[in-house]
Amino acid sequence: MKIKKNIPLIDQHDKKTGLWGGKFGGSYIPETLKKPVEDLTNLFEKLRKDKNFIKERDYYFENWVGSPTSFVKLKNLTKHLGGAQIWTKVVSEANGGAHKIYNATVHCLIAKRAGKKFIVGDTGAGYAGKMLSMAAKKFGLKCKIFMGVKDIKRQKPNCDAMKKNGAEIVPVYTGSQTLVDAVSECMRYWVSNCDTTHMCVGSTVGPNIFVKICGWSTSQISRELIIQIKKEFGKIPKKIKLLNCVGGGSSSFGFWNEFMHYNKKQIEFVGVEAGGPKKSKKHAAPLTYGSKIGILHGAAQYVNQNKEGQIEETESISAGLDYPGVSPLHCFLKDTKRARYTAATDEEALSAYQLVTKYENLNPSLEPSHAFAEAIKIAPKLSKDTIVCVCSCGDAYKDKHILKKRLGKYKS
Repeated sequence: MKIKKNIPLIDQHDKKTGLWGGKFGGSYIPETLKKPVEDLTNLFEKLRKDKNFIKERDYYFENWVGSPTSFVKLKNLTKHLGGAQIWTKVVSEANGGAHKIYNATVHCLIAKRAGKKFIVGDTGAGYAGKMLSMAAKKFGLKCKIFMGVKDIKRQKPNCDAMKKNGAEIVPVYTGSQTLVDAVSECMRYWVSNCDTTHMCVGSTVGPNIFVKICGWSTSQISRELIIQIKKEFGKIPKKIKLLNCVGGGSSSFGFWNEFMHYNKKQIEFVGVEAGGPKKSKKHAAPLTYGSKIGILHGAAQYVNQNKEGQIEETESISAGLDYPGVSPLHCFLKDTKRARYTAATDEEALSAYQLVTKYENLNPSLEPSHAFAEAIKIAPKLSKDTIVCVCSCGDAYKDKHILKKRLGKYKS
């Protein structure tokens, strides 16, 4: 099993089964969803090759989303740590404060082309919901967001933004009351309303087509970054490590995609999952801790499960990473050894947040703080000509209440 050259990774699946590497992904869905999923698949395959659609996407990315976002060196942090140069792609500069805006914008454009007037989505950290509510308002669609009650309580700023944009938040009381349950309820709702409603899955998870749409959308991050790196250094440097947090996997895939065919000795992908509280056995790191393959939300993937194969509850300070499974694309990247995966605990993420905000004018949310924790760990051990680039995919405004509670302060 290997990654093929000159073929986008989102297309490297078996056409009959939709499985990447023969194991991951697919569309394990009820009979009632086969027709709408097939229709969406056919529509997207046409639109992604449609020059007018791409032109429209690029127009909104540039003039509404705010592309390109900055690529900057963290000089003070680099000096403090010693070793490798630490850089960041400040994706949180995008309209709304996170990478989720790319996927939300594309889904709303697709919904308009499909003649749908309603759009539904799931959210954990609240960013996918916030961005979808923004895009729905922009494009004149009525929006409904499914969100776990636990996440509603800990991500109040983003919930307030969703309501302000006119979206209805549907609280989910089942299960762990987090992202995994929100996705489940959103899919159940779509089964009954697919004739009038388009569904936006907030990450590179779910049935094959939703993985592809999200991956195609967030790849804007690496499309920008590869140009910025060449402009900054004159060429692609010999040693680059691209670090990104991994929950569902949308920002990390988008951050890596355009670099996929470079030799991993030159450009290494490092995914950092949520290790959970230090003293807890619960975590959201199926790739790091050797979870088995299971079916979750219509796709085969590595997923936290018990001996009976039931999905286990997760625990993380980061609502956006608090998910028991992971994108089939990341499972494929792990098995092909193209990417390396590790985890950071809640405490390590908080410590990284404190260090980054102390030395730099940057305010990363708890999700990318996990990636910064890994950067802080490895940078001092690396040579000065090594580039460590972290994707700062979200702003910490949504986490201000958590940070005040845990650290006693929040950098506004």
